[in-house]
This record gives sequence, C-alpha cells and structure tokens, in this order.
Amino acid sequence: MVAAEARPEERVGTAVACVFMMRAWLLPILVFVCGAGAATGLFRREHLAEGVTIVLAFTLLAYLNSPLIFPKSIGALEAQHRSALDGRPIVFWRPGCAYCMRLRIRLRPRARQLHWVNIWSDPEAAALVRTANDGNETVPTVFVAGTPHTNPDPAWVREQLAHST
Repeated sequence: MVAAEARPEERVGTAVACVFMMRAWLLPILVFVCGAGAATGLFRREHLAEGVTIVLAFTLLAYLNSPLIFPKSIGALEAQHRSALDGRPIVFWRPGCAYCMRLRIRLRPRARQLHWVNIWSDPEAAALVRTANDGNETVPTVFVAGTPHTNPDPAWVREQLAHST
C-alpha cells in the first residue's frame, strides 16, 4: 500500500501548527537547558547538593512557563460555543505570559472552570484578541458575555465565574 502524499495546503497547516507548538515550548526548554548547564558546572566541581538544587529550581521554572500549567486549550470557535451554552468566561492566553500565569495561579482550581484558548495555537483566537486590543495580541484577554476585558484582576474574574455558574 502506498501512502498518499499530503496536499500542499495540508503541509502548510501542519507546518504552522508545528511552529506554534515550538513557539509555546521554546522558553521552557531554554530555561531548562540553562539550568542543566549551570548544574553541570557544579557537578564537575563535585557540588552535588547545589547542582541538584539548581536542576530542581530550573525545572520548576520551566514547568511554570510551559503550557502544562494551564488547563487544556480549546479553539476559539469551540470556546465561544461552550461559553454561549454555559455562560462561563473565555480566557485568551499564551505560554510564557507572566500576567496569564498570575491569573491562572490566583484563580487556583477555579481556573479549570473557564474556557482557555491559546492564541499561539489558534490563529483565529489571535485575530480575535487583536481585534479586541487595537491590533495588539495583549493577553490575558477575558471575554465575558462577548465583551473583552484585557488583563483583568483575578478577583474580578472569580466574581464573573461565580455569576455564570
């Protein structure tokens, strides 16, 4: 059986998805590699405890800057559909964004009740955020009942979530 060759538009779509995936993981990988490099010097000088501490600290930093800390992202259209049904806010975010991380951490477990959309993995979401923010991809941008709010206070987002559920 001969495998069918992908059409040009499928190859472009796959390449774009790969670029977005690498972009999301670039910072965590860089942080981890820097930590491993710093720890290697300590290990060579036989400072094992310090080396292990550095590796653990940089691994934690890499994790906090990775897409793993956020709930699973869905597409913008799916988020809009779900939000219309259940009234929960939509959070547009991107990996490596300190303000997005602050919002996620301050919302604690309630963050999982929101609809999270990664603008780096969904070009439609990025376009929606640019429309809401005068052409800028400013995140987090939270949509509540179709109205955008850029970098809102986490307490306000919790309040909106309480009104929607």
